[in-house]
Amino acid sequence: MISTYLKISGVPYSRLKSRGNLSAPTEWSNAVIEQTRSLPKVMAACIVKITFLLPPNKFPTDFPYGPDLDNLLKRFMDSLNQTIFSDTPGKDSCVVSMTVSKTKVESDEHAGALLEIFRSAFFHNMSPEWGCALLGSGYSSGSQ
Repeated sequence: MISTYLKISGVPYSRLKSRGNLSAPTEWSNAVIEQTRSLPKVMAACIVKITFLLPPNKFPTDFPYGPDLDNLLKRFMDSLNQTIFSDTPGKDSCVVSMTVSKTKVESDEHAGALLEIFRSAFFHNMSPEWGCALLGSGYSSGSQ
């Protein structure tokens, strides 16, 4: 069951630019903040799915696969920490699972990000020992 679904419009950026439109990364962060401000606050463990919709100029010949997902994700999640995760203890650390992808779209007008947030009652009610057992690590949070 999807708790929240939203298409955030704008051209995704990962880091500060040294040439071209120097304000573009900040504009993207501001767009994410503005467009997610009215969403319900996340207050417990959740699962997040993000699809970055990137215009053709984000896929130059020397970077045919586009920008690094981890860099796109950092700016995006930092922006969400100011809105939907702002009241959550640990901010976006409440995300227990995440799926992130990127795809090319026709133009800047179609660019943005698709954001889906699912409630995760399973992880919310799970003890640390159970989580470690699921991961097969043999680690226990208790003293030994």
